Amino acid sequence: MNGKRESVEINIPTSTKHEMPKTSTISCKAWLQIQSVWHFCKEDTAKLIFALKAGLAILLVSLLILFEASYQVFGLNILWAILTAVLVFEYTVGATFNRGFNRALGSLTAGILAIVVAQIAEFSGHVAEPIIIGLSIFLIAAITSCTKTWGSLVQYEYGFRVMLLTYCLIIVSGYRMGNPIRTMIDRLYSIAIGGTISVLVNVSVFPIWAGEQLHQQLVQNFHSMADSLEECVKKYLEDGTEKRSIDAFPDEVTYKRCESILNSGPRLESLANSAKWEPPHGRFMHFLYPWSQYVKVGVVLRHCAYQVMALHSIVHAEIQAPYKLRVAYRSEIQDASNQAAELVRILGTSISNMKLSLKNSHIKRLHSSTERLQRSMHLQYSYLSTPTVESPVPLAKLSSTLYHLPHQKGVVELKYQEKNSNLAESIERPHEIMKKHMRRIYSWPSRKVDAFEEDSETSATELFVRNRLRALESTAALSLVNFTSSFLEFVARVDHLIEAVDKLAKMAKFNDEGGVMQL
Repeated sequence: MNGKRESVEINIPTSTKHEMPKTSTISCKAWLQIQSVWHFCKEDTAKLIFALKAGLAILLVSLLILFEASYQVFGLNILWAILTAVLVFEYTVGATFNRGFNRALGSLTAGILAIVVAQIAEFSGHVAEPIIIGLSIFLIAAITSCTKTWGSLVQYEYGFRVMLLTYCLIIVSGYRMGNPIRTMIDRLYSIAIGGTISVLVNVSVFPIWAGEQLHQQLVQNFHSMADSLEECVKKYLEDGTEKRSIDAFPDEVTYKRCESILNSGPRLESLANSAKWEPPHGRFMHFLYPWSQYVKVGVVLRHCAYQVMALHSIVHAEIQAPYKLRVAYRSEIQDASNQAAELVRILGTSISNMKLSLKNSHIKRLHSSTERLQRSMHLQYSYLSTPTVESPVPLAKLSSTLYHLPHQKGVVELKYQEKNSNLAESIERPHEIMKKHMRRIYSWPSRKVDAFEEDSETSATELFVRNRLRALESTAALSLVNFTSSFLEFVARVDHLIEAVDKLAKMAKFNDEGGVMQL
């Protein structure tokens, strides 16, 4: 052994599991990506068409370099045409026209300024020439960067950026190569070639019109609004024994619809700005079509969506009116909501078909059903707000403090002819119903139902007064009043929506089917 110890290496084999090879894992991930792309293209074929059109436009411009004959005519300057096709080609026809106009105008303005400044700098001598050119670049950069952030000129931001880029290229190349005019001419005809091919491909091959998309988006918002309103009322009238969590809001269809309507403002404005550049097409054959009025209708519609969101929050509130109390007003609430949803759908259909189909009868039915809802709520309101039995508040006076629809021809008139005993008796009946339901829920602030029970030695008059005070403290009963008032506010905003749609119908010259929208 010679005093040395030999080391023995022992390799213990580890347990091997059946692992999937890396190649198969990569192939599975690739297959999942292909499936996701396929589903994306299947759901929105317009985006696939846009991608294919963009490839076609860039290919046609590139052929001017790939073919020898065209290359001999244009040379390497045609690269500016390819760059123009890449930057100008947009999703809609109107956006492509807008981009092309901004690029052409910016390049032309920059070329003229560059030639003027180059000539002035050349006549100033070799010493002053670079100073004048550098100072001009600084001024043009500062002016264009400031101007493109101006409120009314933000939509031309791309044109100012092109102007700055073109000016710098022409003025610097002219200083080094001594021919700024030739550089400007080459750039202008290259931009003209690339922009023309892009516009022709976008218009002639499955055109995607911004005006048509704006029209469809607004109609979709109307129908989403009607569906959301009906869903909110339906959930409120249900026996909601299960507790709905606030965390579940984003997953609800009603919440998603309202959120989509509220977030559609920037998209509608962008589509309207693009549609202004489009020539008359399809159903929109009028020159100077009122695309801006679509945006205004969308603004009023979003105001209605805010109120539907308020109804949605009341439906999911922690404090709710008893189920049987809500059921007592089911017919009035359901009828009024159905009339309101039907009217909103009729407005959306009128815009979709470009035919005025809303009649005075639809508006009158909505107002009459809402008036019945108001009258049915007067008893509940008087029960919660009347201070004493001996000095009751007349219902006619209460009706004047409640919400009334705008543009109604008459004021709701109620006559109070019962005696004090009859009024106390009529109020006591819903109170007994309320007391029974208070046994199932707690009042707010937290106070057990036993506190509503009175001592047997208490007189009948004192019992009535004390129970009425307990009802005033309970916000659970006020939940129904809150829901109703929010719905009435929605109806008031629908009246403004009718006016906006009526104005759009007149400006866009919709066909009249005998409907006259008068409020």
